[in-house]
Amino acid sequence: MATIARDEIFAKVQQTLVDALSVDDDEVTESATLTGDLGAESIDFLDIVFRLEKAFGIKIPQDELMPRDVLENPKYVVNKRLNEPGLAALKSSMPHADLSEFEKDPDIDKFSDVFTVATIVNFVDAKLARQA
Repeated sequence: MATIARDEIFAKVQQTLVDALSVDDDEVTESATLTGDLGAESIDFLDIVFRLEKAFGIKIPQDELMPRDVLENPKYVVNKRLNEPGLAALKSSMPHADLSEFEKDPDIDKFSDVFTVATIVNFVDAKLARQA
């Protein structure tokens, strides 16, 4: 399988999000958050994953993009905050995400801010590279 350039991946992700969320393409920038900026709700993530699988010919297991096993584990979550082992597990599970801001205030209610368009592009890019 030939590798796809990052700008091509971004264009497909952008179109996927435009179609799934009914937003304008100029709203879908790499720094835009899916929930805060683009208005995605939890049900939209299922549609987005389905559309990404179709657009890129990949399979995305349920917890691969969002590791609920970390975010819902009482070993890692104390008073709705990820502890140090939880942050380490999250980093390991999500190498495609920039967790630098989340690490400063690891409140799990703010976790959705981690999901930017760039996070999705990085995820797809890494997934395609592993399949190449």
